[in-house]
Amino acid sequence: MDVAYVSALSALAGSVIGGLTAGITTWLNQRAQAKAGQSAREMSRREDLYKDFIVAASKSYGDALVSNDPQLQDLVSLYAMISRMRVLSSPRTVACADKIMLITIDTYFAPNKTIKELSEVMKSGTGIDPMREFGEAARDELRGLTFF
Repeated sequence: MDVAYVSALSALAGSVIGGLTAGITTWLNQRAQAKAGQSAREMSRREDLYKDFIVAASKSYGDALVSNDPQLQDLVSLYAMISRMRVLSSPRTVACADKIMLITIDTYFAPNKTIKELSEVMKSGTGIDPMREFGEAARDELRGLTFF
C-alpha cells in the first residue's frame, strides 16, 4: 500500500470522526436545552397555579370567617384549580389543597368572627393560616423539579 493512500485514509477517517463528534455534541446540547426549557415551563405553570390558588383560597377563607353565605363561584373556581393540581402536582400538594377546601367550607358553618376576635386569635399564636401546609408542600414540590 502506498504511503499516500494511508495518509489520505487517515485524513478522511479523522474528518469523519471529528464531524460525528461535533454532530453528537450538538445533538446532546440541544436535547439538554430542550429538557431544561420544558422543566422551566412546567415550573412556571405550577407556580402560577399555586399562586392563583393561594390568592383565591385566602379570599374564600377570609369571606368564610366573617360570613355564613358562601360564594359558590369562588368555591367552584377553587375546585377547578384543585382538579388541575391533580394532573400536575404531587399527591401531598393536592391533599393539602383539599384540606384547605374542607377548612373553608367548615368555616362557613362556624360562627362569624369579628375583627377583634380575629386580632386576638392572631396575637395568641394559634393563627388562622390554613395555607401554611399547602405553601410548604408546593415549595418542596417546586424545589424538587430539576432542569436536567
